[in-house]
Amino acid sequence: AQGASALADAPLILEQLTERELEILSLIAQGLNNKEICERLFLGEGTVRNYVSNVLSKLHANDRTQALVTAVRHGIVRIR
Repeated sequence: AQGASALADAPLILEQLTERELEILSLIAQGLNNKEICERLFLGEGTVRNYVSNVLSKLHANDRTQALVTAVRHGIVRIR
């Protein structure tokens, strides 16, 4: 039952995350750190920090690991 509930919440989370935040989350899932994300997306470190902070806040996560666990549970990202 918990899995069904988690999947039901996925559209709500997807609506809250911007396209850029989803992109950042995907790069985090690939194991990139903030500096690597900056280089990949041609953004400043402060900008990436803000995006990561927004992702953590919207996913009610204390850190990147918690954010990824939530995102994987909701089917938002896949770990390869």
